[in-house]
Amino acid sequence: MRLLAEGLSAKRGDDLIFNDISFALDTGEALVVTGPNGSGKSTLLRVLAGLLRPERGHLKLENGPPEIASPAEVSHYLGHRNAMKRELTVAENLSFWQRFMGDSPGGDGVALHEAVEAVGLPDIAHLPFGYLSAGQQRRMAMAKLLVAYRPIWILDEPTAALDAGADRLFADLVKAHLGKGGIVVAATHQPLGLDQTKGLHMKGFEHLTGGLWHDA
Repeated sequence: MRLLAEGLSAKRGDDLIFNDISFALDTGEALVVTGPNGSGKSTLLRVLAGLLRPERGHLKLENGPPEIASPAEVSHYLGHRNAMKRELTVAENLSFWQRFMGDSPGGDGVALHEAVEAVGLPDIAHLPFGYLSAGQQRRMAMAKLLVAYRPIWILDEPTAALDAGADRLFADLVKAHLGKGGIVVAATHQPLGLDQTKGLHMKGFEHLTGGLWHDA
């Protein structure tokens, strides 16, 4: 499986956010997107996740399941917000996402108890999500990636609110996903503890004469 972006450009209103971004990721590869605030990192990830239409360019999934028309159909998106209902318990939230997302062809998600154990919080799944600390909430948002199988993970500042121990736990989850042939695109201001990643540094309009992005 290969995730291929060709000449992607995006606008917010009438403003061009980024222009002519291209990259290719094969199974087991990760792309780390860096750059200052406002350079278009989150917008790029939303385009990859199918939440925004690109102004120009194409996004393709090559050598994937024949019934899949778009990379978004086999992607998990973890944004700045955790996408969990505060009034529902952790287990209820994860159960919803497991049913709503479903498994993509070629794999199976893990059981809820396995997912909360994987993020190091096995004893609090019965609590309302709103009772958890910011770090615990972010860990449980990671568990959402595990309960339904999706080969592509699109992550926006995934380690926000995490301490050093949770950072390492997250890195281990991503490494395991890559080791099983997954693909990861992550935007971050912080090191993710991953080895041999590809890099994309977005500059926005800071140096317009030099382009809006370059490979790191």
